Parts: sequence; C-alpha cells; structure tokens
Amino acid sequence: MTSQPNVQSQGSHFYVLTVEKQGLASATCSGSYTPPPGATRLDAFNALYQELTSSAPTLHRANVVFFSLEPNQI
Repeated sequence: MTSQPNVQSQGSHFYVLTVEKQGLASATCSGSYTPPPGATRLDAFNALYQELTSSAPTLHRANVVFFSLEPNQI
C-alpha cells in the first residue's frame, strides 16, 4: 500500500523559478506557496524572487529565466 502525501501541509500553489547572472551564477528553486488573501500573481512572483535572490549575494538583481506558478492540485 502506498501512502498519500499530506496535501494540507503543502501550499495552495506550486512554483518553479530560475534566475541567472550571466557568467556568475544561476539558481532554480521550486516548492509550494500559499499567497495571502487578495494577493496577485505579481505579488507572489515578487515574494518568491526576493526570497531566492536574497539567499546569495551573487544573485542580487539576477535575470529571470523561467517562472511558473500553478494551482497545487492534480
């Protein structure tokens, strides 16, 4: 018997974000995210971008290569 993941512990949306500073660094992160009530897609993007780029000084003002944000259910 296979166990089902605990969906309640996951965010309402799944995201993938890739950024690059050409010739210096690149990074991809993914996970689940629950935006606050009334938040827009832009709000979610800005929060996720800030979280990723603040994790390493070389990523400050990095270019976005890929961004996806979708409902986290199948």
